[in-house]
Amino acid sequence: MEAIWPGSGSAVSGNTPFGLYDDDSTFQSEAPKFATWAARRLGYPIMAIELQDLQFYTCFEEAITEYSAQVNQFNIRENLLSLRGQATGSNVTHKRVTPNFADAIRVSEQYGTEAGVGGTVDFKSGSIVVSSGSQVYDLNALWANVSESGQAIEVRKVYYEAAPAVHRYFDPYAGTGAGSYNMLDTFGWGGMTPAVQFMMMPVYADVLRIQAIEFNDQIRKSGYSFELRNNKIRIFPDPTTSYKLWFEYIVKADRDNPLQTQYSGSSDVVSDYSNVPYDNMEYKFINDVGKQWVRKYGLALTKELLGMIRSKYGSIPVPNAETTLDGDTLRSEATTEKEFLVTQLRENLEASSRKMMLEADSEESTRLQEKLQKVPLPIYIG
Repeated sequence: MEAIWPGSGSAVSGNTPFGLYDDDSTFQSEAPKFATWAARRLGYPIMAIELQDLQFYTCFEEAITEYSAQVNQFNIRENLLSLRGQATGSNVTHKRVTPNFADAIRVSEQYGTEAGVGGTVDFKSGSIVVSSGSQVYDLNALWANVSESGQAIEVRKVYYEAAPAVHRYFDPYAGTGAGSYNMLDTFGWGGMTPAVQFMMMPVYADVLRIQAIEFNDQIRKSGYSFELRNNKIRIFPDPTTSYKLWFEYIVKADRDNPLQTQYSGSSDVVSDYSNVPYDNMEYKFINDVGKQWVRKYGLALTKELLGMIRSKYGSIPVPNAETTLDGDTLRSEATTEKEFLVTQLRENLEASSRKMMLEADSEESTRLQEKLQKVPLPIYIG
């Protein structure tokens, strides 16, 4: 048999299926060297290698893209929270991504909506006319069906309450009230000339007095209150006059809309795993550790391809006998080597993840502190 691999070492520009790295001078330089190395590792020139240079270049290109895919898959998982919502046109391959709280804040905005302190849902104002002698009102029936075109609403706040207790509280700086005058006499200021006109009270005294007024209204009086159930409001006490009752509400469709934020519904921002802008790596930027992985994976692909070719015929007749080809063996070895290389790479990537690095840094700091605690302390003699 005649060896098919010529060992030409020709230029690779235009000789790869996808041409992903044809403009990369490092790839052009190393691809022919890889072809020669892989052919010799498979037994050339002692053994015939039924492959041509184009097939070696194809395996080399595929090995680089596989390495790039494995590393980028890890980077996507590591950085998706920080990249979600960013422009898809911003290629982040070979770039350091700084973690941020953007996605966590967008999630927390929903809590802000429920707490009434922010969020992505608009709070709107509405009012109904309260009639004398009527306590129960259906807010949807009276107002929302017209104002929101029949959309369901949820009332978040009703402006129905008694006048603030502070309005019925003696001015703490005016000195009015028998208690204040008694305190002036107690301190010996009652007969002062000119007369003492005011005395500043501590803030807690104001709070206690306001609280006493509110408790008095709740226990001894029929205080202003209401019940709100399924957007039906019951007012206490029974209204004796007609007036407008204002309230705040949200449209339920706004809150339930999953595309409410500024980044939602847009096709040009990162939304999920599928459109994170990690492109194929540039071969010249891959370090020697990665290049060695690429060579070994490319050799496994070459061995797999050679095994497929040799498996076409299980044996070849020769004079007075026949020879058996090793196609199945090559394919089996190639599968094992590929699985091992991918597993090894994934383990290395996981070991260098942000979580593992922080844990390692924490453990190192703890061990260092333990070591420093064993250092004898100096004794100073004055």
